Amino acid sequence: MINDYKIDSLNSFKLKDHKTDDNHLCEDKEKALKLTKKNIDKIYEYQQKLYAEKKEGLIIAFQAMDAAGKDGTIREVLKVLAPQGVYEKPFKAPSSTELAHDYLWRVHKAVPEKGEISIFNRSHYEDVLIAKVKKLYKSQNKADRINEDIIIENRYEDIRNFEKYLYNNSVRIIKIFLNVSKKEQAERFLSRIEEPEKNWKFSDSDFEERVYWDDYQQAFEDAINATSTEECPWYVVPADRKWYMRYVVSEIVVKTLEEMNPNYPIVTKEILERFEGYRTKLLEEYNYDLDSIRINKKNQ
Repeated sequence: MINDYKIDSLNSFKLKDHKTDDNHLCEDKEKALKLTKKNIDKIYEYQQKLYAEKKEGLIIAFQAMDAAGKDGTIREVLKVLAPQGVYEKPFKAPSSTELAHDYLWRVHKAVPEKGEISIFNRSHYEDVLIAKVKKLYKSQNKADRINEDIIIENRYEDIRNFEKYLYNNSVRIIKIFLNVSKKEQAERFLSRIEEPEKNWKFSDSDFEERVYWDDYQQAFEDAINATSTEECPWYVVPADRKWYMRYVVSEIVVKTLEEMNPNYPIVTKEILERFEGYRTKLLEEYNYDLDSIRINKKNQ
């Protein structure tokens, strides 16, 4: 069950209990690849209905350590999504304009309209992850009344309220933590160094951030514990096997869309009657034969 990876209550999560190389839902790689393909087809079908219905928006947010596979998973699992109504938003270091606003300002701007999907490559959680590990809030301008000792706790509360607000206003959020091991990260970094076509993926900062590995692991655990709710749960996905990680992510997205249950809008009897009038006029306009049109369309 995909719920094996779901965290939906506060303060119940321990990262050490979640194996990065787990594959118990599907141990066979070829089978997982086939199941992923089927899920991708389902995701496409649901997206078409979601866009047509325009009742609910969806955010798919990815968080992970470097080299865990965010970009590849987005590319492989969500490539099927039609460009219309789908947006990918990478959340990098905030600009000076973004820093001049509250930290959720740039996130709220990326919230999808009803019927649309936003893919967050990193997210508002950066402000309780890297900001916590590096204590970035200490160098940011703020009112004298702000107590730095409880900034992160306050942000957890902000995030819970923000996500509940979105849920109450017809926007769902899937929060996915790709859980990669330190050993696997090292091997992927080595691959980026050894293979020329992957050199561009590696940077000095990637290696330097490994110094903070334990601090980041604790920051992820704390954030997930503080923000996992029934309405807006986290999914902790084992990421050491890319094929399995992508399969699990595809299952999570399909499950969520199934729960949303989008449908094409129902066309009323009155509209169908008008359509019949348009149909008659169009056929008469060029003396069309409907059967011939169907044959021509099949041959195109």
